[in-house]
Amino acid sequence: MTDSPLLDLHRLVWTALMAALIGAGAYLIVPIGPVPVSLQTLFIFLAGYTLGPRHGVLAVALYLLAGIVGLPVFAGGTSGLGHLLGPTGGFLFGFVLAALLCGLARPAQGKLVPWGRGLLFGVLAIIALYALGVARLKAVLDFTWAKAMAVGMIPFIPWAAVKIVVALACCRYLARLNLLPGQR
Repeated sequence: MTDSPLLDLHRLVWTALMAALIGAGAYLIVPIGPVPVSLQTLFIFLAGYTLGPRHGVLAVALYLLAGIVGLPVFAGGTSGLGHLLGPTGGFLFGFVLAALLCGLARPAQGKLVPWGRGLLFGVLAIIALYALGVARLKAVLDFTWAKAMAVGMIPFIPWAAVKIVVALACCRYLARLNLLPGQR
């Protein structure tokens, strides 16, 4: 099946929608530390699962670009290039890798993502996200590895696991409704 202009438009709309949802997720937070629990990662995982690796990464890149140019889309409604260079910059770069890894779980032609495959790639996405985030926290704030993990990772792992399951369930539901780009 060749891509049609309508399919390209469908993918473009979904990519923009996911970028907007990631930004909106920044406003839905639970303030439990320097890196708040937000719904951003839920939508990042969902972008990867629903759009695949290429367009999932594009959605996250669009979100990051919006924040860099000054739109208040980062956690807590903030923006600016300084966030990429600051203590939480590792998490922002980890968002790209997380979307890529979740996107790799998506089979060809937008078929249903199997639970096992989706959870495996979701766990890999969580590992990549927190590896980059914790490393950046350690480097910028001069933390020990133990302190960086205690502040930037350990309290968030249960939340991340729940978000992976929810994102995968949402993706599977959308696939059953034939709503995903490239599925028809």
